[in-house]
Amino acid sequence: MAEGRPSEPGPAAERNGNGRPRVLVIYKKTAFQRWEAETDPRLRRLLREGDASVAKLRSAHESHLATLELARDALRKLGARATFRHRHEREDEGFDLVVTLGGDGTLLWTSHTVDATTPMVAINSSPETSVGYFCAGDRDEVGELLERALAGELRPTKLTRMRVDVDGEVVHTRVLNDVLFCHECPAATTRMLLCHGGEEVSHACSGVWIGPAAGSTAAQRSAGGKVLPIGSRKLQWIVREPFSPELPDREPEAIRLAKGIVLDGETLRLKSKIREGRLYFDGAQKVARVDVGCEVTFSRSEEPLTLLGLRSRGRG
Repeated sequence: MAEGRPSEPGPAAERNGNGRPRVLVIYKKTAFQRWEAETDPRLRRLLREGDASVAKLRSAHESHLATLELARDALRKLGARATFRHRHEREDEGFDLVVTLGGDGTLLWTSHTVDATTPMVAINSSPETSVGYFCAGDRDEVGELLERALAGELRPTKLTRMRVDVDGEVVHTRVLNDVLFCHECPAATTRMLLCHGGEEVSHACSGVWIGPAAGSTAAQRSAGGKVLPIGSRKLQWIVREPFSPELPDREPEAIRLAKGIVLDGETLRLKSKIREGRLYFDGAQKVARVDVGCEVTFSRSEEPLTLLGLRSRGRG
């Protein structure tokens, strides 16, 4: 999946040139699998007794395994050269299609290794317990979805991704959902300077969300942001629980640069005023430390993601 100019996905066999498309399938490891391997007697007792705190884990696990087997059978019948992995970190293997089996989290961390030219399709392996916003369908549609994806019959959507630089060095170019900047301790105050459009404002808050349109229905929306059209090239930021020390009675909506839009070609600049700052990229798995005085810039990436079969969710 070498980097290059984005191209429209066609039938995988045509792109591959040898009649047998190469398909990479990334599947999640379920919480039940992870926790069952623990030696903690309390956790093992809760699982054994089916306690309410873990009651759905086993059924979600079984649903996921069933979906995995359906995908294996379908790809074998379709004649694809399929590779199944729990994680994927290489980018140079030339797959024609990347499939994720899991939920939105699986799609997000897999997308970080997929360039602008390789199409992806996400399948929700446990719809009873997973939202699957980015998924084209669930386990009941596995065979049909894979067949249509390989035939080039699933509608592609180009999703804007975000680039992040720290002190002039690129740290990420494939953020799909959002980045959270905050203090390493969630109970501590996050202090920073935000600069956009020639204006600079100091903030004391619990952090700031920044992300492209694909993530605007998630944390950005919950924090008071707008839902952006899925094909938008804009970015959005929302300061979480902003507080103005100079004007303590001021409403959060009235605090300058508490939220806003970064147009294509613009950047949002952030300067940390804390030593314990953290950047969380599309969740908690990828984290970068940010020290006091570090400058972080956010801009639209030149590497969009091609996602197949993205269903409309009533976005604006």
